[in-house]
Amino acid sequence: AFCCLQLVAALGRQFLGFLGYQWAPILANFLHIMAVILGIFGTVQYRSRYLILYAAWLVLWVGWNAFIICFYLEVGQLSQDRDFIMTFNTSLHRSWWMENGPGCLVTPVLNSRLALEDHHVISVTGCLLDYPYIEALSSALQIFLALFGFVFACYVSKVFLEEEDSFDFIGGFDSYGYQAPQKTSHLQLQPLYTSG
Repeated sequence: AFCCLQLVAALGRQFLGFLGYQWAPILANFLHIMAVILGIFGTVQYRSRYLILYAAWLVLWVGWNAFIICFYLEVGQLSQDRDFIMTFNTSLHRSWWMENGPGCLVTPVLNSRLALEDHHVISVTGCLLDYPYIEALSSALQIFLALFGFVFACYVSKVFLEEEDSFDFIGGFDSYGYQAPQKTSHLQLQPLYTSG
């Protein structure tokens, strides 16, 4: 159930990535969706290796989302106006939330010299929450889900590995050591005692 929640959150983020032509998040979200599906499969099929791979991916996923938070909040030398990392420097597209955030009023700026051939310049005002904060909150939610997913994957894979180690074949291996069955004959010899 938890992995399904994580999958729904990733699919929603993937959809918004396509709407904003954000190619780097689209690629990262695709890999994350595949890893979550692998985690679900590992849980259902009792495969601890898949869960370990899922947990390793979640470490990378936390790092990616921390980078996104830093990028949108312009921490350090990162700048949204100069760096087009999210689109692989192929276009000037921004986050979908820039124009479609809660309460945002978008007005086109006509006859602007800043507009390139295939783009228009807009003015966005009145937003209840600016798009960098929405993107940062979305990444924070992904980090929160990833941390719980990591703990879940480690615990479940540990349980699966312990079950594999303690497996007992029918009539066979126990924790005290293996003893080969004794060869018996069809005729049972019993000691005979005589009284005299």
